[in-house]
Amino acid sequence: MSKIGFLWVGKLKESFSRDGCALYWKKLSRFFQLEETVIKDAPGKLPPTDKNKVEGERILSKVKPGDVLILLDEFGERLTSRTLADKLKAWTDAPNQRPVFVIGGPFGLSDEVKAAARHTIRLSDMTLPHELARLLLLEQLYRAGTIHKNMPYHHD
Repeated sequence: MSKIGFLWVGKLKESFSRDGCALYWKKLSRFFQLEETVIKDAPGKLPPTDKNKVEGERILSKVKPGDVLILLDEFGERLTSRTLADKLKAWTDAPNQRPVFVIGGPFGLSDEVKAAARHTIRLSDMTLPHELARLLLLEQLYRAGTIHKNMPYHHD
């Protein structure tokens, strides 16, 4: 079973986020071995640029050899669900690598994390709260899995 990694900043605080993410995590785990690392938020007293730097260092310290970082960012590549499904298949089928999806905290990601990424994608042209972005990402990855398994979930 192919692996997918996730690096997120901060714990889920809202019950709708926890419940929705748990639902799609369980569904997605039918297709992939999932590995999650939650990065502790930087101290609240820091200015946003310093928060990004601290969180970025924490993110990069968790990257393993063979990890292919895929950042979620409002300025990333626009993808349809089918295009994401094709990209996910390519990423998970490639030998000796693991796609790792990265969602930063409320102030985004540091330049160092952005430089380390191989891909940057967006879920929307609009800015999303990071908890909602996690939920949408998990749902879209589940949708991608169902597309490749020809399961009746995605309808064009």
